[in-house]
Amino acid sequence: MKQNKAYKFRIYPNEEQKIIFAKTFGCTRFIYNKMLSDKIDYYKQTKQKLNNTPAQYKIEFEWLKEVDSLALANAQMNLQKAFTNFFINTKSGFPKFKCKHKNKKSYTTNNQRNTITLENGFLKLPKLVYLVKVKQHRQIPKDYKIKSVTISQTPSEKYYASILCEYDNQIQTIEPKTFLGLDFSMKELYVASDETSADYPRYFRKSQEKLAREQRKLSRCVIGSKNRAKQGLKVAKLHEKVSNQRKDFLHKLSRQIANAYDCICIEDLDMKAMSQALNFGKSVADNGWGIFTTFLKYKLENLGKQLIKIDRWFPSSKTCSNCNHIKEDLSLNDRIYHCDCCGITINRDYNASINIRNQGIKLVIS
Repeated sequence: MKQNKAYKFRIYPNEEQKIIFAKTFGCTRFIYNKMLSDKIDYYKQTKQKLNNTPAQYKIEFEWLKEVDSLALANAQMNLQKAFTNFFINTKSGFPKFKCKHKNKKSYTTNNQRNTITLENGFLKLPKLVYLVKVKQHRQIPKDYKIKSVTISQTPSEKYYASILCEYDNQIQTIEPKTFLGLDFSMKELYVASDETSADYPRYFRKSQEKLAREQRKLSRCVIGSKNRAKQGLKVAKLHEKVSNQRKDFLHKLSRQIANAYDCICIEDLDMKAMSQALNFGKSVADNGWGIFTTFLKYKLENLGKQLIKIDRWFPSSKTCSNCNHIKEDLSLNDRIYHCDCCGITINRDYNASINIRNQGIKLVIS
């Protein structure tokens, strides 16, 4: 079975290569916005769909020829995907124009006729005369085929290359014998059915005071000044540090769980709705439950294991894990669950995690 895997490396382009990257970022953004604008205008005039391509704009805008043509083609595909998602599900929203200062700076190019190679810590890319230096912390197996590369620049002015590879993988599905239920916790990330919790360090909360101080300095700087650019870079580095700390913690935690259990059971939560309720936005964004479940899912799948999602309306917190009695009057303030039927007294989150595990076992067996 063919599978894809991405390897992300930090790259160190020289000044000439930085200029080419900046041009490509700008050209892909321009072609996306131009094609979207023309599609909208054409539909207003004719009520029909316009099938435009990047090639037809190169006559009027000759500077588009200076960058990788496949990067422009991928921008067209991204626009088409945005339209498809909108018509399939209107909740995804109508395609929006890309902004130079708000959207992520990146472009994707494909490997055609071995135009992309990674050897001895150097990356070969289309339109670049010299090879780009790469901090290669791991080797890509020789039987892996490079499909595409995404070049990106962070707000802290670091450059990264995400190399997508295709390979043959024969994963044997494991019949689950050990199950673990995880109940989402705003403070601790989760409480598990084995009576453990994540004890999430809450990196954003720890850095919030320092971030607020540096952002106040940024707000006082004159727009367009060099001091504002320097301070903006400082703020971006602080945000990047928090993000890296969070990802490192969640990667290690998800790896430990994936290695220890055959099947993990969680609730199918709407994190966006939770972040908007009761002013929980910062706490939900800080612990990164969505990222954690994504890491957990692919790590389990690579081992032939399963991640089971329980229906979000399943009353895991209100149900007694001992006698299955549902306590309808349970409120958010009740952190200890006391069953009026069997008399058991148990931690609310631990009780919910047991119910999630039991429900997951039922789904797997059925």
